[in-house]
Amino acid sequence: MRRKQNKPWWNEDCQQARKKQKKAWGVFRRRPSTANFVNFKKTKAEFRKIQRRSQRESWRKFVSSINSKISSRQLWNKVKKASGVCLSNAISVLIDKGNTISNLKDIANSIASTLAHTSSNLIYSPSILNNKNKAEKQKLNFISRTNQPYNCDFSFMEFQSSLSNVHDSSPGPDKISYSMIKRLSIASQNSILDLYNRIWREHYFPTLWQQAIIIPLLKPGKDPTNPSNYRPIALTACLCKLFERMTNKRLIYYMEAKNHLHSSQSGFRTGRSTIDNLLALETDIRLAFLQRKHLIAIFFDIEKAYDTTWRYGILKDLHDLGLRGNLPIFLNNFLQFRRFQVKVESEFSDFFIQEEGVPQGSVLSVTLFILKINNILKQLPTSVRGYLYVDDLYISCTGTNMNFIQRQLQIAVNSVTQWCNNNCYTISSSKTAAVHFCRKRSLHFDPEIKLNDEIIPFVNDIRFLGITFDRKLTFLPHIKLLRKKCEKSLNILSLIDYNLGS
Repeated sequence: MRRKQNKPWWNEDCQQARKKQKKAWGVFRRRPSTANFVNFKKTKAEFRKIQRRSQRESWRKFVSSINSKISSRQLWNKVKKASGVCLSNAISVLIDKGNTISNLKDIANSIASTLAHTSSNLIYSPSILNNKNKAEKQKLNFISRTNQPYNCDFSFMEFQSSLSNVHDSSPGPDKISYSMIKRLSIASQNSILDLYNRIWREHYFPTLWQQAIIIPLLKPGKDPTNPSNYRPIALTACLCKLFERMTNKRLIYYMEAKNHLHSSQSGFRTGRSTIDNLLALETDIRLAFLQRKHLIAIFFDIEKAYDTTWRYGILKDLHDLGLRGNLPIFLNNFLQFRRFQVKVESEFSDFFIQEEGVPQGSVLSVTLFILKINNILKQLPTSVRGYLYVDDLYISCTGTNMNFIQRQLQIAVNSVTQWCNNNCYTISSSKTAAVHFCRKRSLHFDPEIKLNDEIIPFVNDIRFLGITFDRKLTFLPHIKLLRKKCEKSLNILSLIDYNLGS
């Protein structure tokens, strides 16, 4: 919603000068005379002078606040603010099930209810729910009498290392921020460490740490009246997130030491990035071009991947990894009984339960998600390559015989779909797409590959991890998109002229 706001250059001097002008105008209207008219013109000129001076000073201050670290979005917000127009993030009205909602409390409850439904058992298909209920009948026992290194008490060095790597963020329900923890004395920090180690040994998890405050942000280009169009930003306890960091380092070290994570998973791993997957895809395509072969790549979209991750499945994978004792028990307690409130302006919703999925805003969530989805790559036949960046999955097959490529990819898609059904994930047929990379001039058909009895559509280009790949690998669509972004930046530069505010 766009609305006019007070301009940033408006100050007390401008306010007083305008009052004098209005007062002089009122005197002239009541008693018209040459002297009163001259006085009005004088106050009007003085107001204009003060206003322009204030505008120049405000503009210089605005320009000096711009540096290389500021984002394009932040900069345009500043420009709009300087123009007296800005976008409001306030949620004024929602339409939920045909009902118009304007009360802030009801708006918060509507969004919270939508988020809770996304992570509930109701979203699973009957077949997935049946598999889930059968599997959960097997109880997992993490009790161990052996003292593994990953189960020992945390040291003060681990505490300090994790604390030094955090950036200050909004506090959670307990109102304790990272900056407060950093300013504590060594003795007080040791007291926190003692608390952590008691929680670790006694297998207790504070109830407040299982709560989150959700700030809803409208997704770009979406209808603001639809409660499902808001992205949840979760605020959780900083004390808990600090403990999570310490635990996360041990969990990652164990998984990497055991070579549990697939070599083609690059998400949030030391020494890995999106570049690994992008270069792998580009290299495979260029090799196919050099060998005059076809390469078919399928890019999958997993619906609500984080929100629907099967918690029992995570614990089962931890159990299969051989983890026993304090570490898996802490992770089990961390995942249980999660609840949240949605905050809209100053109003809070009721508490809602997050039945499944990894907790939003938590440090451990990404690692636990990577652990759960890791085995999806092991379902592929040897002739099909697959790469993961967290939940961004693509598979590809290269060859000269299109029938062979079609058979192999269909086997791979069926295997991936079956694995997802067994692990409570759902692949979106409407958002999954394929690209036929080829530079041959002769006519050739695109293979017919089905996902959930629907043919996967072929597209000329696709955006993957921030880069647009076209079927000829010219990168022209990506360059065009990049050019548009650069033009926006150039427009900003042309706007920020020293003389503009004078």
